[in-house]
Amino acid sequence: MLLFSVLWFTFSYLPIAHMVWYWDGPDAITDAASLETVTANAGALWAKGALDFAGGTVVHINAAVAGLVGAYLIGKRVGYGRESMAPHSLPLTMIGASLLWVGWFGFNAGSNLEANGIAALAFVNTVVATAAAVLSWCAGEALMRGKASMLGAASGAVAGLVAITPACGFVGVGGALVIGLLAGVICLWGVNGLKKLLGADDSLDVFGVHGVGGILGAILTGVFASPSLGGTGICDYVANTCGGFGGIGSQVWIQLQGVIYTIVISGVVAFVAFKIVDMTVGLRVSEEDEREGLDITSHGETAYNK
Repeated sequence: MLLFSVLWFTFSYLPIAHMVWYWDGPDAITDAASLETVTANAGALWAKGALDFAGGTVVHINAAVAGLVGAYLIGKRVGYGRESMAPHSLPLTMIGASLLWVGWFGFNAGSNLEANGIAALAFVNTVVATAAAVLSWCAGEALMRGKASMLGAASGAVAGLVAITPACGFVGVGGALVIGLLAGVICLWGVNGLKKLLGADDSLDVFGVHGVGGILGAILTGVFASPSLGGTGICDYVANTCGGFGGIGSQVWIQLQGVIYTIVISGVVAFVAFKIVDMTVGLRVSEEDEREGLDITSHGETAYNK
């Protein structure tokens, strides 16, 4: 795990973070010539105009693709599909989801790097989209299975948090509400229908929630960032004004390019990194160790003492 983390972080996360977020900053732009210089020196996706406020591509799609590749290469758990593998503690799940929701404000609103109206917008959008996703996920569960679940509510919250992450500082509250409502039902399909189609043992539904939600949020950022739909638009640092926008269609295409770049880079790097790990230290414990439990066999600890 540590070896893979070092390899993937170095050759996937860092390059994509640079491509999406690196530029010299607004102070370096004083006229059209300096803008051209800044753009030429910036990350490839920033130069194209890709919008990612807090990490939809850099974090969520990037990690989700690596997780899916790992699920394929490592293989399914012993007994998967034949034995019950329900979550062992819903109270702990809810505690974790609640802490996650609170912590999410730190990097969504905090990604603005200063306390102003945009930070407040990102904060409010994080609440609105997440709450909407909880409701839509629960409604979808009720329609599919006849009742909503607390596990579903927690999953819906994460789906909403993921989907609003790239958009939180660029869209209005109405846009955040729509993104959250869509994220809940689409990610619900991601962990049910899409998961069956993919055939991978994605035990924590990383791709179904973070991958699908991240892709949805990245694309919809290009829609709801439009001032005509309540978004903030794009800043012109030469004129020192904000609110411009090149059009929804063109911005969605730019956003889609960011998604494609991320999927390809993360997928290739993850595959190579997993293969390196497999050839050096191995990817998987023995079936005996897996059945006994990794707490005991890998760490010499037990989660609960009776």
